[in-house]
Amino acid sequence: MTENVVVLGAGYAGAGAIKSLEDELDGETDVDVTWISETDYHLVLHESHRCIRDPSVQENIAIPVHEIKQPSTSFVQDEVVGIDTDAQEVDLADSDTVEYDYLLVGLGSQTAFFGIEGLEEHALTLKSLDDALEIHDNIQQAAREASTNDPAQVVIGGAGLSGIQTAGEVAEFRDEHNAPIDIHLVEGLDNVLPNSDPELQGALRKRLEAADVNIKCGEFIGEVDEETVYIGDEDELDYDVLVWTGGITGRDCMQDVDLDKDERNHRVHAEGNFQTDDEHVFAIGDSALIDQPGDQPAPPTAQAAWQAAEVAGENLARAVRGQPLKTWTHKDKGTVVSVGEKAVAHDVVNVPIETFGGTPAKLLKKAIAARWINDVTGVGRAAKAWPDM
Repeated sequence: MTENVVVLGAGYAGAGAIKSLEDELDGETDVDVTWISETDYHLVLHESHRCIRDPSVQENIAIPVHEIKQPSTSFVQDEVVGIDTDAQEVDLADSDTVEYDYLLVGLGSQTAFFGIEGLEEHALTLKSLDDALEIHDNIQQAAREASTNDPAQVVIGGAGLSGIQTAGEVAEFRDEHNAPIDIHLVEGLDNVLPNSDPELQGALRKRLEAADVNIKCGEFIGEVDEETVYIGDEDELDYDVLVWTGGITGRDCMQDVDLDKDERNHRVHAEGNFQTDDEHVFAIGDSALIDQPGDQPAPPTAQAAWQAAEVAGENLARAVRGQPLKTWTHKDKGTVVSVGEKAVAHDVVNVPIETFGGTPAKLLKKAIAARWINDVTGVGRAAKAWPDM
């Protein structure tokens, strides 16, 4: 009997799992694999901020699915709107339901607005290629309408990885085009890249300030209207472009799915082998809260999804065969953050210096992206993308 294995999502988790699953199956004919995604490409999301400065970069970070999957894997481009675990079916917006025997949920996350009044209505986000291109268009338009005496005001809410890298790209756009733009990076916690090493925070702050990014930490955005961001009890920032990168939550389509999940953010609880409380459903990446040693689940990062995907794909094949599943443990290999053309690396495995910048950090950032592109496609596309990373 043929088993139907369905993978949802084309992010790091979904694309990586497809590659791993196909390699593990190695042409087995009694398994049909279906890959479902809203987009017909995989986005190298941790480099999507590059499109804020230069939209042409999209050619190198949006990888068509046909370059990733094997011909034997079916692909459906559609939006997942629900999962019926009793019927073992995936409901799609415009296509027929897809039946599964085993399902991997790798749908990623969406932006969390935390109930802040006016934020979702007025802010741009950075969760897709279209988002990055929209930020570029808005900043370009705001700069055209501005002047030296009345510069465009760009406010970025959230100083995590995405917020810092967004600020860096806006600064590069400003400098390359000699555009009249003021950049404000707002973080509710006490420092940029909250909950990270103080040395790394200091290195990033130094580079942001050198790029003339105004940093405001320690007070949360409380309200937004069409012209102004209200911060804490007293502060206000007028804006022309507002970008919000301040948090993630699970996809809306997971809200009513009958799986054990966090009721606040709809992220699905999974064991270290990615299996949920339904033995036919696995979850990975930002869609999941994956059990790990200690008190915290695996982090919602590209690095973690990339690592997990290899084991998740193999476990899908093992489940089909009735074999024992492997347990995955996240291994943090370090952090690399770009600030425009500069970069900072911290706690990188096999590197004796704890925090460093300059050319070594920049080349490391490029190498990470190129390695991933090579893994999912091949060396030719990775080499082509290298200059834009």
